[in-house]
Amino acid sequence: MNSIFRPDVSSAPCMLGENNPDIVEQDAAPESAALLHGLSRVFGIRLAGHENDPDARFLADLARLFHLRRVDPEIALEKHDKPWANVYLIQYGILRLFRESPSGKMSVHHFFSEGDMVWPVFGRTRTVRNTLCLTTVTPLTTWVADFSAFRSAIQSHGEGLWPQFALALTEEIAELTSMREFRKHTMPARDRYRLLLEEYPELVKRVPDNQLASWLGVVPATFSRLKTGAART
Repeated sequence: MNSIFRPDVSSAPCMLGENNPDIVEQDAAPESAALLHGLSRVFGIRLAGHENDPDARFLADLARLFHLRRVDPEIALEKHDKPWANVYLIQYGILRLFRESPSGKMSVHHFFSEGDMVWPVFGRTRTVRNTLCLTTVTPLTTWVADFSAFRSAIQSHGEGLWPQFALALTEEIAELTSMREFRKHTMPARDRYRLLLEEYPELVKRVPDNQLASWLGVVPATFSRLKTGAART
């Protein structure tokens, strides 16, 4: 293939500082675009660009329920003994799902990061008997919607749509939780730490060691020794 280079249409980097009229400036995409793309990933819907498409209308109806929220680290979004009320679609940051004993001892069950949708998958968490807590680990940018309105909007678009959606995410969390418990009982801590490095390298870089230790099922001192040993190999 022959190519033709035209210097009159090229934009050298130095032109940017001159506000040269030949440079075409494009507007940044609205924040709502990130929400739509996030919802499309969660529901496995490919955006075709047609507003009248049923899938596009479905995502647009859901998007109207969400508002953008920015939260500092270590802020509780959901607490035990209170009904879990919201759905979260993470744009940036990490959330920690855990239980806390009356003495303050924490048991971390899962971490959620960019692109994840977090919602009260278990019926008990939507009541005052809720025992789960959800707290930010890093600065968080997230889309938030009322859970009841979110579920109603999905149900209004098809009788079997909500069970299909709910089952998929519930199974995913249940599988990850059961596998982690299986490893705790069948694998030495050193092997579990090695898998942590292989499967969740980003979490290791961004989550405090004491929280990773709880997730791994070891005390902080043991986690520190595992980390030191891995660095030497």
